[in-house]
Amino acid sequence: MLAPVSMRTTDHHLSPLLNPASIAVVGASNNAARIGGMPLAHLTRFGYQGQIYPINPKYDEVFGLRCWPDLESLPATPDLVVLAIGAADVLPMLRRCAAKGVRAVIVYAAGFAEEGAKGAALQAELEAYVATTTMVVAGPNAMGFANLNTQAHTNFASVFNTAPMQAGTGSVSLLTQSGNVCAAVYAIARRLGVDFSHFINTGNEACVDFAQYLEYLAQDDATAVVMGYIEELRDGQRFMAAAEEFVRRDKLLVLYKAGETEKGSEAVRSHTSALAGDQAIYQAAFRQLNIIQSNDFVQMAQLAHLAAYRHQSAGKRIAIITISGALGAILADKFIGQGLEVPTLPQALQDTLRTGIPDYGMVSNPVDVTGNVVNDPGFVRTAMEALAQSDAVDSVIIYAPGYMLDRMADDLCAVSAQFSKLFVAIDTGAATTREQLRAGGVPVFEDIGVAVGALSPFLLWQERRKHNRWLQVRQQPAPARVALPAQLDEYATKQLLSQCGVPAAAEQVAATAQAAVQAADAIGYPVVLKVLSADIAHKTEAGGVKLRLHTADAVRQAFAEIMASAQAYAPQARIDGVLVCKMESGVAELIMGATRDPVFGMTLTVGLGGVLTELYKDVSHRVLPVDATMAREMLLELKAFPLLDGYRGRTAGDVDATCAAIAAFSHTVLALQEQADEVEVNPLLVKAQGQGVCMLDALVLAHPMPATPAH
Repeated sequence: MLAPVSMRTTDHHLSPLLNPASIAVVGASNNAARIGGMPLAHLTRFGYQGQIYPINPKYDEVFGLRCWPDLESLPATPDLVVLAIGAADVLPMLRRCAAKGVRAVIVYAAGFAEEGAKGAALQAELEAYVATTTMVVAGPNAMGFANLNTQAHTNFASVFNTAPMQAGTGSVSLLTQSGNVCAAVYAIARRLGVDFSHFINTGNEACVDFAQYLEYLAQDDATAVVMGYIEELRDGQRFMAAAEEFVRRDKLLVLYKAGETEKGSEAVRSHTSALAGDQAIYQAAFRQLNIIQSNDFVQMAQLAHLAAYRHQSAGKRIAIITISGALGAILADKFIGQGLEVPTLPQALQDTLRTGIPDYGMVSNPVDVTGNVVNDPGFVRTAMEALAQSDAVDSVIIYAPGYMLDRMADDLCAVSAQFSKLFVAIDTGAATTREQLRAGGVPVFEDIGVAVGALSPFLLWQERRKHNRWLQVRQQPAPARVALPAQLDEYATKQLLSQCGVPAAAEQVAATAQAAVQAADAIGYPVVLKVLSADIAHKTEAGGVKLRLHTADAVRQAFAEIMASAQAYAPQARIDGVLVCKMESGVAELIMGATRDPVFGMTLTVGLGGVLTELYKDVSHRVLPVDATMAREMLLELKAFPLLDGYRGRTAGDVDATCAAIAAFSHTVLALQEQADEVEVNPLLVKAQGQGVCMLDALVLAHPMPATPAH
């Protein structure tokens, strides 16, 4: 039975585009293979109940529908107009749509920004005109859309002729920056039985970008899951706001981000005329927003299928029930490798399990019920009930092929119905009860690799949905604006950061050799001398750093050598003397740097300091803001974290002070607002536990200010 036409659950401005009550097709054709004919073929075949207006002066009738000679002759103004016409005719037709009072338009035509300078100019003209109207214009270079709950097909996608037909309504939406990807994922997911709400590809995004579509789907009551494909994001802030809404509404967002490799990035640039962006930052942002990042179409479809079971209790601590010790070990290895946990079960629970499991079967986790399941199938229910009630695990995965799973099916369905914990079955045989299990709340996988690939990110998503620290931090008031010093040398930068809570070593400015000696005497030997110049960013390359100076004579000599070397390195640089610093020692050196990402804004990188950062690339990324709790998570992600934690008897570092310094750094960067594009502390010296941290060098790159026009 068809859904009613009017299913608008939102008053979003994209509603007439994605949920139209009436549709006109300009350039209508009787040929279902043409782009002007296929949407009409879909609309009539699949039973769209709204008003359909084919427009083409060549025909009196198209697909059994009256065909109108032009837009102006229509008896009513349609919600949506589909333009199946050439690029040169698009702009004049848009003007006629606006005059008719049309609310939304889809532009199929290619020949715009994707085809070089001439096309880009044509697209710019289109954008400029649409900005003067109230119309929503999708595309150009778009395959079109489908609302599968109302059968509002406004696309020329042939996949709807070949993929299994959807019988009822769905809650999964597709949102892609590629028409072919949209069709490919739809076909795979339909073969898995996934039912869809929306099918959307964005085209060139001249007037409506990916984030706006995502915003609509976040608010759409008919959408619970979105599978998306991204090449680049134009509006990162709007995207993050939409993704936050997914979290608030407990919806699942799965995204495939293209451009993971240098070659992939090149391909994206050639396809979209836009950079793919920094992949590490995209990955960090996705994790913070609890977005599952996928890199496989089948995995995306499997995740959409799993989403139907998202209301059951689940998390990253899994119990594995198996009829094979070997398969239990294999599954444990694979799931642990994907970030899940297979905890040893409490002794009392092991004792319960042992009552029905022979001595040669494991009970610690994985739980090997052995072939005894054939002789005593009732015991399996006892085991499942015990695990369902245990606080030691969040989810239960059962491996039982073929008839062995069939023997368990009734009890597995009963336990799943009785308890909220998620149970999952893996059947590499040919169990006849697969559909019974799925209907009973137990997803069934037919392949171990596919199961691990889909379950791992899904269970980690379940874990993160319990508590999202970053979204809580983002809701806190923004810090008050802090003015950037006029002279951005090292001393001024460190003073700024120090005032905001990032500790600095004892140091003084010295303009002469004698002043440097007096400063060293006051600070205490040994000391470090560094050239002080806002014009010299890389002091070591300029010969502007002298370490381990133990005497006044050594300080005088170092002063002279630094001044001479710096002047030779940068003759035009302003040099304000040297910075005399206490020679500090500690457990480890870190870098913390903030850069302005073109998509996500200010982002933070924390890792090993000095040359080790570039050599090992042992870093962790976050989109700001970051608090002390999140800072600790970043440190724990570093391979070098054991160096801070007393590795093999080494002195442990002051991790608490490090986390506090990172949080203060984040606060300072955000307080600078638009004034800085990059802020860096390198190194941040981590001292022994209880002794704190101190920054040994700091740098700010100011945001270029627009030139003042001459009068």
